[in-house]
Amino acid sequence: MKRWRWGLLVAGATLLTVSVGFAASDNDSLKPRVPAGQMDEAKKLSTSLFKDAKDAPKEIVDQGKSLYEGKGSCFNCHGKSGKGDGPIGAMLTPKPRDLTNCEFQNTRSDGELFWVVKNGVTGTGMMSLIPSTVNEEEGWKIIAYVRSFCGN
Repeated sequence: MKRWRWGLLVAGATLLTVSVGFAASDNDSLKPRVPAGQMDEAKKLSTSLFKDAKDAPKEIVDQGKSLYEGKGSCFNCHGKSGKGDGPIGAMLTPKPRDLTNCEFQNTRSDGELFWVVKNGVTGTGMMSLIPSTVNEEEGWKIIAYVRSFCGN
């Protein structure tokens, strides 16, 4: 078996093993992922790239898409369309967020979404992406792209 295929197989098996150990009861799509004690701090997080990710310049959204589908590897769990139907996401419990859910999008602040990308979420497959996978500026660009799933 080619080396890259073996690596992909091992990575998939590892993710499956880890995800099975997570709590299966946390599928509430509107439940905040930021711990209550850190929520105020998370809501205050912001960037100089844009005032509101829903209104981010197209260039920033396009860069976020490239990061989401490339270096950030977000599509592996959340799917290219953002519905939480990526190839690895299908193996996770709880399932990845459906980022096209406008009710979810409208309930979470940009800072909360960024906090999740930066810190990950215990009890889910969402791992910290900053600084191991993307830097903070790239994380904000991903948030701008994620906001576009709701058609804002």
